[in-house]
Amino acid sequence: MEGRRVAVTGIGVVAPCGTGKDAFWNGLLGPAPEGPRRVHDFDPEQWFPNPKEARRTDRFAQFALAAATMALADSGEPGADPSRAGVIIATGVGGLATIEEQVRVFDSKGARRVSPFLVPMMMANAGAAGVSMRFGWQGPCETVVTACAASTHGIANAARLIAYGRCDAVLAGGSEAAMTGVGIQGFINMTAISSLGISRPFDAERDGFVIAEGAAVLVLEEWEAARARGAHVYGEIMGGASTADAHHITAPSPGGAGAIACIELALAEAKLSPGDIRQINAHGTSTPLNDAAEAEAIEKVFGLPGPPVTSTKGITGHALGAAGAIEAAAVLMSMEHKLIPPTAGFAKPDPAVHLDIVGEARPWDPSPTLSNSFGFGGHNGCLVIGPPA
Repeated sequence: MEGRRVAVTGIGVVAPCGTGKDAFWNGLLGPAPEGPRRVHDFDPEQWFPNPKEARRTDRFAQFALAAATMALADSGEPGADPSRAGVIIATGVGGLATIEEQVRVFDSKGARRVSPFLVPMMMANAGAAGVSMRFGWQGPCETVVTACAASTHGIANAARLIAYGRCDAVLAGGSEAAMTGVGIQGFINMTAISSLGISRPFDAERDGFVIAEGAAVLVLEEWEAARARGAHVYGEIMGGASTADAHHITAPSPGGAGAIACIELALAEAKLSPGDIRQINAHGTSTPLNDAAEAEAIEKVFGLPGPPVTSTKGITGHALGAAGAIEAAAVLMSMEHKLIPPTAGFAKPDPAVHLDIVGEARPWDPSPTLSNSFGFGGHNGCLVIGPPA
Protein backbone atom coordinates (compact mmCIF):
# COMPACT_ATOMS: atom_id res chain seq x y z
CA MET A 1 0.00 0.00 0.00
CA GLU A 2 1.07 3.56 -0.61
CA GLY A 3 1.85 5.54 2.52
CA ARG A 4 2.31 4.14 6.01
CA ARG A 5 2.72 0.41 6.68
CA VAL A 6 -0.11 -1.38 8.47
CA ALA A 7 0.62 -3.89 11.24
CA VAL A 8 -1.78 -6.43 12.73
CA THR A 9 -1.27 -6.48 16.50
CA GLY A 10 -4.39 -8.19 17.83
CA ILE A 11 -6.65 -11.09 16.81
CA GLY A 12 -10.08 -11.97 18.20
CA VAL A 13 -12.13 -14.88 16.89
CA VAL A 14 -15.53 -16.40 17.60
CA ALA A 15 -15.81 -19.50 15.44
CA PRO A 16 -17.49 -22.91 15.45
CA CYS A 17 -14.09 -24.59 15.85
CA GLY A 18 -13.05 -22.41 18.78
CA THR A 19 -13.49 -19.05 20.50
CA GLY A 20 -10.24 -17.16 21.02
CA LYS A 21 -7.30 -17.23 18.63
CA ASP A 22 -5.58 -20.24 20.18
CA ALA A 23 -8.70 -22.41 20.37
CA PHE A 24 -9.54 -21.34 16.83
CA TRP A 25 -6.11 -22.37 15.55
CA ASN A 26 -6.27 -25.73 17.31
CA GLY A 27 -9.70 -26.26 15.80
CA LEU A 28 -8.37 -25.61 12.29
CA LEU A 29 -5.96 -28.51 12.78
CA GLY A 30 -8.58 -30.90 14.18
CA PRO A 31 -11.39 -32.95 12.68
CA ALA A 32 -14.21 -31.21 10.86
CA PRO A 33 -17.40 -30.82 12.88
CA GLU A 34 -20.55 -32.45 11.53
CA GLY A 35 -23.43 -30.49 10.07
CA PRO A 36 -24.10 -26.75 10.32
CA ARG A 37 -21.34 -24.83 12.05
CA ARG A 38 -22.83 -23.07 15.06
CA VAL A 39 -20.86 -21.50 17.91
CA HIS A 40 -22.30 -23.72 20.61
CA ASP A 41 -20.23 -22.49 23.56
CA PHE A 42 -20.93 -18.76 23.20
CA ASP A 43 -22.25 -17.05 26.34
CA PRO A 44 -23.16 -13.42 25.58
CA GLU A 45 -23.25 -12.46 29.24
CA GLN A 46 -19.50 -13.09 29.39
CA TRP A 47 -19.07 -10.05 27.14
CA PHE A 48 -21.82 -7.77 28.50
CA PRO A 49 -21.64 -6.56 32.12
CA ASN A 50 -25.39 -5.87 31.99
CA PRO A 51 -27.49 -8.90 30.95
CA LYS A 52 -30.21 -6.54 29.75
CA GLU A 53 -27.75 -5.04 27.25
CA ALA A 54 -26.97 -8.51 25.91
CA ARG A 55 -30.67 -9.23 25.37
CA ARG A 56 -30.99 -5.99 23.42
CA THR A 57 -28.14 -6.89 21.08
CA ASP A 58 -28.56 -9.24 18.12
CA ARG A 59 -26.34 -12.32 18.08
CA PHE A 60 -24.23 -11.04 15.18
CA ALA A 61 -23.43 -7.85 17.10
CA GLN A 62 -22.70 -9.89 20.25
CA PHE A 63 -20.14 -11.86 18.26
CA ALA A 64 -18.61 -8.63 16.93
CA LEU A 65 -18.20 -7.16 20.40
CA ALA A 66 -16.70 -10.38 21.77
CA ALA A 67 -14.18 -10.65 18.92
CA ALA A 68 -13.24 -6.96 19.21
CA THR A 69 -12.78 -7.27 22.98
CA MET A 70 -10.44 -10.25 22.53
CA ALA A 71 -8.51 -8.53 19.74
CA LEU A 72 -7.99 -5.34 21.71
CA ALA A 73 -6.83 -7.25 24.81
CA ASP A 74 -4.49 -9.32 22.63
CA SER A 75 -2.96 -6.17 21.15
CA GLY A 76 -2.09 -4.69 24.53
CA GLU A 77 -4.13 -1.57 23.66
CA PRO A 78 -2.74 0.73 20.93
CA GLY A 79 -3.29 3.88 22.99
CA ALA A 80 -4.30 5.88 19.91
CA ASP A 81 -6.06 9.22 20.11
CA PRO A 82 -9.78 8.24 20.13
CA SER A 83 -10.48 10.65 17.28
CA ARG A 84 -7.91 8.77 15.18
CA ALA A 85 -9.12 5.28 16.12
CA GLY A 86 -11.71 3.74 13.80
CA VAL A 87 -14.01 0.72 13.58
CA ILE A 88 -15.05 -1.20 10.46
CA ILE A 89 -17.16 -4.29 11.17
CA ALA A 90 -18.61 -5.91 8.06
CA THR A 91 -21.57 -8.25 7.70
CA GLY A 92 -23.45 -9.87 4.88
CA VAL A 93 -26.86 -10.08 6.53
CA GLY A 94 -26.93 -8.23 9.86
CA GLY A 95 -29.62 -8.88 12.45
CA LEU A 96 -31.65 -11.53 10.66
CA ALA A 97 -32.54 -13.37 13.89
CA THR A 98 -34.09 -10.21 15.33
CA ILE A 99 -36.09 -9.53 12.17
CA GLU A 100 -37.41 -13.08 12.05
CA GLU A 101 -38.37 -13.06 15.74
CA GLN A 102 -40.17 -9.71 15.55
CA VAL A 103 -42.10 -10.67 12.43
CA ARG A 104 -43.46 -13.62 14.43
CA VAL A 105 -44.36 -11.25 17.27
CA PHE A 106 -46.14 -8.92 14.85
CA ASP A 107 -48.13 -11.78 13.32
CA SER A 108 -49.03 -13.52 16.58
CA LYS A 109 -49.37 -10.69 19.11
CA GLY A 110 -50.00 -7.55 17.07
CA ALA A 111 -48.21 -4.40 16.03
CA ARG A 112 -47.99 -2.84 19.48
CA ARG A 113 -45.92 -5.77 20.77
CA VAL A 114 -43.09 -5.24 18.27
CA SER A 115 -39.93 -4.40 20.21
CA PRO A 116 -38.76 -0.77 20.24
CA PHE A 117 -35.28 -2.26 19.96
CA LEU A 118 -36.05 -3.90 16.61
CA VAL A 119 -34.31 -1.28 14.48
CA PRO A 120 -31.10 -0.83 16.51
CA MET A 121 -30.82 -4.62 16.80
CA MET A 122 -31.44 -5.50 13.15
CA MET A 123 -29.44 -2.76 11.47
CA ALA A 124 -26.28 -3.95 9.74
CA ASN A 125 -24.14 -1.28 11.41
CA ALA A 126 -25.11 -2.39 14.94
CA GLY A 127 -21.89 -4.38 15.33
CA ALA A 128 -19.62 -1.47 14.40
CA ALA A 129 -21.64 0.99 16.47
CA GLY A 130 -21.58 -1.24 19.54
CA VAL A 131 -17.82 -1.71 19.32
CA SER A 132 -17.10 2.00 18.90
CA MET A 133 -19.30 2.89 21.86
CA ARG A 134 -17.84 0.18 24.10
CA PHE A 135 -14.27 1.39 23.57
CA GLY A 136 -14.85 5.08 22.87
CA TRP A 137 -13.21 4.98 19.44
CA GLN A 138 -14.46 8.13 17.73
CA GLY A 139 -12.89 7.94 14.28
CA PRO A 140 -14.65 6.51 11.23
CA CYS A 141 -17.22 3.89 12.25
CA GLU A 142 -18.42 2.03 9.19
CA THR A 143 -20.01 -1.18 7.94
CA VAL A 144 -19.35 -2.91 4.64
CA VAL A 145 -22.18 -5.09 3.30
CA THR A 146 -20.98 -6.94 0.21
CA ALA A 147 -22.22 -10.47 0.85
CA CYS A 148 -19.43 -13.00 1.37
CA ALA A 149 -16.71 -10.53 0.40
CA ALA A 150 -17.74 -8.02 3.08
CA SER A 151 -15.10 -8.46 5.77
CA THR A 152 -12.27 -8.80 3.26
CA HIS A 153 -13.35 -5.45 1.83
CA GLY A 154 -13.68 -4.07 5.36
CA ILE A 155 -10.15 -5.02 6.37
CA ALA A 156 -8.70 -3.57 3.16
CA ASN A 157 -10.63 -0.32 3.69
CA ALA A 158 -9.50 -0.15 7.31
CA ALA A 159 -5.87 -0.64 6.31
CA ARG A 160 -6.14 2.26 3.88
CA LEU A 161 -7.42 4.55 6.67
CA ILE A 162 -4.09 3.92 8.38
CA ALA A 163 -1.93 3.92 5.26
CA TYR A 164 -3.36 7.25 4.12
CA GLY A 165 -2.93 8.85 7.56
CA ARG A 166 -6.57 9.26 8.63
CA CYS A 167 -6.31 6.78 11.52
CA ASP A 168 -3.55 5.37 13.71
CA ALA A 169 -5.52 2.27 14.75
CA VAL A 170 -8.63 0.49 13.46
CA LEU A 171 -10.64 -2.46 14.76
CA ALA A 172 -11.51 -4.27 11.53
CA GLY A 173 -13.33 -7.49 10.75
CA GLY A 174 -16.73 -9.02 10.25
CA SER A 175 -19.54 -10.84 12.02
CA GLU A 176 -22.45 -13.02 10.99
CA ALA A 177 -25.27 -14.92 12.72
CA ALA A 178 -27.72 -15.72 9.93
CA MET A 179 -28.44 -19.35 10.88
CA THR A 180 -32.16 -18.82 11.36
CA GLY A 181 -34.90 -21.06 10.05
CA VAL A 182 -35.73 -18.79 7.13
CA GLY A 183 -32.09 -17.94 6.43
CA ILE A 184 -30.99 -21.56 6.21
CA GLN A 185 -34.03 -22.62 4.19
CA GLY A 186 -33.39 -19.87 1.66
CA PHE A 187 -29.94 -21.26 0.94
CA ILE A 188 -31.28 -24.82 0.86
CA ASN A 189 -33.98 -23.91 -1.64
CA MET A 190 -31.46 -22.29 -3.97
CA THR A 191 -29.39 -25.52 -3.73
CA ALA A 192 -26.31 -23.69 -2.40
CA ILE A 193 -25.96 -25.82 0.76
CA SER A 194 -24.47 -29.31 0.79
CA SER A 195 -27.22 -31.92 0.90
CA LEU A 196 -24.97 -34.14 3.04
CA GLY A 197 -23.79 -31.39 5.40
CA ILE A 198 -20.17 -31.89 4.35
CA SER A 199 -17.82 -29.10 3.29
CA ARG A 200 -15.44 -30.46 0.63
CA PRO A 201 -13.59 -27.55 -1.00
CA PHE A 202 -12.17 -28.39 -4.44
CA ASP A 203 -13.12 -32.06 -4.02
CA ALA A 204 -14.58 -33.89 -7.01
CA GLU A 205 -17.72 -34.75 -5.01
CA ARG A 206 -18.39 -31.31 -3.50
CA ASP A 207 -22.08 -30.40 -3.56
CA GLY A 208 -22.42 -27.10 -1.75
CA PHE A 209 -21.30 -25.17 1.30
CA VAL A 210 -22.00 -25.74 4.98
CA ILE A 211 -23.43 -22.60 6.54
CA ALA A 212 -21.72 -21.14 9.61
CA GLU A 213 -21.83 -18.26 12.03
CA GLY A 214 -19.00 -16.41 13.76
CA ALA A 215 -16.81 -13.35 13.78
CA ALA A 216 -13.23 -12.19 13.64
CA VAL A 217 -11.74 -8.79 14.39
CA LEU A 218 -8.17 -7.59 13.89
CA VAL A 219 -6.40 -4.65 15.50
CA LEU A 220 -4.63 -2.72 12.75
CA GLU A 221 -2.00 -0.13 13.68
CA GLU A 222 0.50 2.13 12.02
CA TRP A 223 3.63 -0.02 11.79
CA GLU A 224 6.19 2.26 13.42
CA ALA A 225 3.91 3.13 16.35
CA ALA A 226 3.22 -0.55 16.96
CA ARG A 227 6.93 -1.37 16.95
CA ALA A 228 7.75 1.60 19.16
CA ARG A 229 5.36 0.47 21.89
CA GLY A 230 6.71 -3.09 21.72
CA ALA A 231 3.52 -4.65 20.39
CA HIS A 232 3.57 -8.19 19.06
CA VAL A 233 3.10 -7.95 15.29
CA TYR A 234 1.37 -10.91 13.65
CA GLY A 235 1.73 -9.62 10.12
CA GLU A 236 1.17 -6.77 7.72
CA ILE A 237 -1.75 -5.83 5.49
CA MET A 238 0.16 -5.19 2.28
CA GLY A 239 -2.64 -4.67 -0.20
CA GLY A 240 -6.21 -5.39 -1.17
CA ALA A 241 -8.67 -5.00 -4.00
CA SER A 242 -12.35 -5.01 -4.88
CA THR A 243 -13.98 -5.71 -8.25
CA ALA A 244 -17.39 -6.70 -9.58
CA ASP A 245 -18.18 -9.49 -12.01
CA ALA A 246 -21.17 -7.53 -13.36
CA HIS A 247 -22.41 -10.87 -14.64
CA HIS A 248 -24.98 -12.73 -12.48
CA ILE A 249 -26.52 -12.43 -9.01
CA THR A 250 -25.10 -15.79 -7.83
CA ALA A 251 -22.93 -17.40 -10.53
CA PRO A 252 -19.29 -16.30 -11.03
CA SER A 253 -18.22 -14.70 -14.29
CA PRO A 254 -16.99 -17.12 -16.98
CA GLY A 255 -13.35 -18.08 -16.60
CA GLY A 256 -13.13 -16.29 -13.26
CA ALA A 257 -12.56 -12.96 -15.03
CA GLY A 258 -13.65 -10.79 -12.09
CA ALA A 259 -11.58 -12.80 -9.63
CA ILE A 260 -8.51 -12.54 -11.88
CA ALA A 261 -8.84 -8.75 -12.03
CA CYS A 262 -9.22 -8.58 -8.25
CA ILE A 263 -6.17 -10.76 -7.58
CA GLU A 264 -4.04 -8.75 -9.96
CA LEU A 265 -5.11 -5.42 -8.43
CA ALA A 266 -4.39 -6.68 -4.91
CA LEU A 267 -0.90 -7.79 -5.97
CA ALA A 268 -0.31 -4.43 -7.62
CA GLU A 269 -1.31 -2.53 -4.47
CA ALA A 270 1.05 -4.75 -2.46
CA LYS A 271 3.78 -4.15 -5.07
CA LEU A 272 4.27 -7.89 -5.50
CA SER A 273 4.36 -10.28 -8.43
CA PRO A 274 2.53 -13.64 -8.54
CA GLY A 275 5.82 -15.40 -7.77
CA ASP A 276 6.03 -13.63 -4.40
CA ILE A 277 2.88 -15.36 -3.06
CA ARG A 278 3.63 -18.51 -1.05
CA GLN A 279 0.15 -19.44 0.20
CA ILE A 280 -3.42 -18.84 -0.94
CA ASN A 281 -6.31 -19.05 1.52
CA ALA A 282 -9.02 -19.66 -1.04
CA HIS A 283 -12.64 -18.64 -0.88
CA GLY A 284 -13.20 -22.36 -1.50
CA THR A 285 -16.83 -22.67 -0.44
CA SER A 286 -17.30 -26.25 -1.74
CA THR A 287 -19.87 -25.28 -4.38
CA PRO A 288 -19.28 -26.76 -7.84
CA LEU A 289 -19.31 -23.55 -9.87
CA ASN A 290 -17.50 -21.22 -7.47
CA ASP A 291 -14.63 -23.57 -6.67
CA ALA A 292 -14.13 -24.27 -10.38
CA ALA A 293 -14.09 -20.56 -11.27
CA GLU A 294 -11.70 -19.72 -8.44
CA ALA A 295 -9.38 -22.56 -9.40
CA GLU A 296 -9.33 -21.34 -12.99
CA ALA A 297 -8.58 -17.79 -11.87
CA ILE A 298 -5.72 -18.92 -9.62
CA GLU A 299 -4.25 -21.06 -12.40
CA LYS A 300 -4.39 -18.19 -14.90
CA VAL A 301 -2.66 -15.75 -12.54
CA PHE A 302 -0.11 -18.03 -10.86
CA GLY A 303 0.43 -20.83 -13.35
CA LEU A 304 0.96 -24.44 -12.32
CA PRO A 305 1.53 -25.85 -9.83
CA GLY A 306 1.35 -22.38 -8.23
CA PRO A 307 1.42 -21.65 -4.50
CA PRO A 308 -0.11 -24.06 -1.95
CA VAL A 309 -3.88 -23.50 -1.72
CA THR A 310 -5.97 -24.17 1.38
CA SER A 311 -9.61 -23.59 2.23
CA THR A 312 -10.28 -23.40 5.94
CA LYS A 313 -14.03 -23.57 5.25
CA GLY A 314 -13.63 -27.35 5.41
CA ILE A 315 -13.46 -26.77 9.18
CA THR A 316 -15.22 -23.46 9.79
CA GLY A 317 -17.98 -23.76 7.24
CA HIS A 318 -19.03 -20.64 5.37
CA ALA A 319 -19.76 -17.70 7.66
CA LEU A 320 -20.92 -15.47 4.81
CA GLY A 321 -19.92 -11.85 5.50
CA ALA A 322 -17.61 -12.87 8.36
CA ALA A 323 -15.74 -15.45 6.29
CA GLY A 324 -13.02 -13.13 4.98
CA ALA A 325 -12.11 -11.88 8.46
CA ILE A 326 -12.05 -15.41 9.88
CA GLU A 327 -9.77 -16.47 7.03
CA ALA A 328 -7.49 -13.44 7.49
CA ALA A 329 -7.13 -14.54 11.12
CA ALA A 330 -6.29 -18.06 9.89
CA VAL A 331 -3.58 -16.67 7.62
CA LEU A 332 -2.03 -14.68 10.46
CA MET A 333 -2.10 -17.69 12.79
CA SER A 334 -0.57 -19.75 9.99
CA MET A 335 2.32 -17.30 9.96
CA GLU A 336 2.55 -17.38 13.74
CA HIS A 337 2.78 -21.19 13.82
CA LYS A 338 4.68 -21.66 10.53
CA LEU A 339 2.08 -24.17 9.40
CA ILE A 340 -0.48 -24.07 6.58
CA PRO A 341 -3.76 -25.51 7.87
CA PRO A 342 -5.36 -28.34 5.89
CA THR A 343 -8.33 -28.31 3.55
CA ALA A 344 -10.59 -30.59 5.56
CA GLY A 345 -12.96 -32.65 3.44
CA PHE A 346 -10.62 -32.71 0.44
CA ALA A 347 -10.29 -36.42 -0.35
CA LYS A 348 -10.97 -36.98 -4.05
CA PRO A 349 -9.14 -34.50 -6.31
CA ASP A 350 -11.25 -32.93 -9.03
CA PRO A 351 -9.55 -33.76 -12.35
CA ALA A 352 -10.47 -30.28 -13.59
CA VAL A 353 -8.63 -28.60 -10.67
CA HIS A 354 -4.86 -28.63 -11.08
CA LEU A 355 -3.88 -26.62 -8.00
CA ASP A 356 -1.61 -27.68 -5.13
CA ILE A 357 -4.41 -28.24 -2.59
CA VAL A 358 -3.10 -28.63 0.96
CA GLY A 359 -4.76 -31.81 2.19
CA GLU A 360 -2.70 -32.18 5.38
CA ALA A 361 -1.18 -29.44 7.54
CA ARG A 362 2.07 -28.37 5.91
CA PRO A 363 5.12 -26.60 7.41
CA TRP A 364 6.16 -23.45 5.59
CA ASP A 365 8.35 -20.37 5.81
CA PRO A 366 5.87 -17.49 6.39
CA SER A 367 5.70 -15.32 3.28
CA PRO A 368 3.19 -13.08 1.52
CA THR A 369 -0.21 -14.74 1.31
CA LEU A 370 -3.32 -14.08 -0.74
CA SER A 371 -6.76 -14.40 0.90
CA ASN A 372 -9.75 -14.52 -1.46
CA SER A 373 -13.44 -13.76 -0.87
CA PHE A 374 -16.15 -13.80 -3.52
CA GLY A 375 -19.80 -12.97 -2.84
CA PHE A 376 -23.29 -13.14 -4.32
CA GLY A 377 -23.90 -10.12 -6.51
CA GLY A 378 -20.52 -10.59 -8.16
CA HIS A 379 -18.49 -8.99 -5.35
CA ASN A 380 -14.81 -9.93 -5.37
CA GLY A 381 -12.38 -9.15 -2.55
CA CYS A 382 -8.71 -10.01 -2.10
CA LEU A 383 -6.20 -9.28 0.65
CA VAL A 384 -2.43 -9.64 0.55
CA ILE A 385 -1.05 -10.32 4.01
CA GLY A 386 2.69 -10.33 4.74
CA PRO A 387 4.70 -11.83 7.58
CA PRO A 388 5.92 -9.68 10.50
CA ALA A 389 9.31 -8.91 8.98
